[in-house]
Amino acid sequence: MPEITRNAAPTLSSPGVHRLAFCIIRICILLLCTVSSLQAQVHPSRNVIWDLKLQRQVAFLSDDICEGRATGTRGGTEAASFIARRFRDIGLEPIHGGESHKSYFQSFLTTSGAAGHNVIGFFNGSHKLRECSYIIVGAHFDNLGKLGGKIYRGADANASGVVALVSLAEMLEMSKMLGKAYAKSIIFVAFDGKDNGLAGSGEFWRALSEGRFKDPHTGRTIWPEAVDMMVNLDQLGCTSAPIEKGRTDYLLAVDNGTLSNEDRELIDWANRLFDLNLQLCHDYYGSENFTRVFFRITDVKPFTDNNIPSIMFTSGITLNNNKPYDDAQSLDYDIFRKRIYLIFHWMEVLIRHNKK
Repeated sequence: MPEITRNAAPTLSSPGVHRLAFCIIRICILLLCTVSSLQAQVHPSRNVIWDLKLQRQVAFLSDDICEGRATGTRGGTEAASFIARRFRDIGLEPIHGGESHKSYFQSFLTTSGAAGHNVIGFFNGSHKLRECSYIIVGAHFDNLGKLGGKIYRGADANASGVVALVSLAEMLEMSKMLGKAYAKSIIFVAFDGKDNGLAGSGEFWRALSEGRFKDPHTGRTIWPEAVDMMVNLDQLGCTSAPIEKGRTDYLLAVDNGTLSNEDRELIDWANRLFDLNLQLCHDYYGSENFTRVFFRITDVKPFTDNNIPSIMFTSGITLNNNKPYDDAQSLDYDIFRKRIYLIFHWMEVLIRHNKK
């Protein structure tokens, strides 16, 4: 037999090749198991929302009983009460009010004298941490109300954002019930008064900057310095303003340059990892100027004005905006659900680690 030298290339039958092949196969199996395990962990949380459930909640908020949810009206109060009941049933905690009587409602007056009501619920990431940072997730629930005898139902603008807000809270509470703990806590806010000069988000910011909110688990005052980010949900149910003509599975994740590249890239990562495959755009249809304008007329404004990194998730302005036929039947609930899934997976990563 010919002698094999040290410099000879290994053959397919050599022990070294066998070990290498075994290692490659083992690494592949571990990677597949890791992804499968990760997806299996989030699937139970996904199961708390489904298309018909989303539609029913949007339908209630855009029903005659809510009369278009104008600030200061009976319909607006009905909508606020519905959101507070959902917060309570999900397990969110109130943080507004005196020590002996916490409330989900933060009442205020608009410049026109209308009585508005923000609805605020607290999601506790982990009570074991001595110090915690926070993410604020908001969506305005008010709309135009009833004008000229017609109800402006505002199903997409912005019952969809409110239902997404409630759904995210429900999914996170389910994850926590299944054993997950998070380093950040979340303050969920349904803002009133968006159509009254951003009155609700402005009042929330004043209360935050004046130290009127306390963490119900640590007892510490929540100051703006402890807020890592503001996430705004504004119109998430329609598919009639696509990024690319003919493609309805899309989402605008607009941050106006206020987020870090890492936080922005996490959205793309979650979109790929969890097979949602939504077409994403990180500005408002490629227009930097309109992106800046959009940030001035939505509830992110009080936060960006005070240097809080902010992002707005939206499916864009459509021809249904400010029309009576913006109703529950005009939304695409399959795509709406996928958008909620993406925001949920992204937020889960964000709240795993406290800020340094």
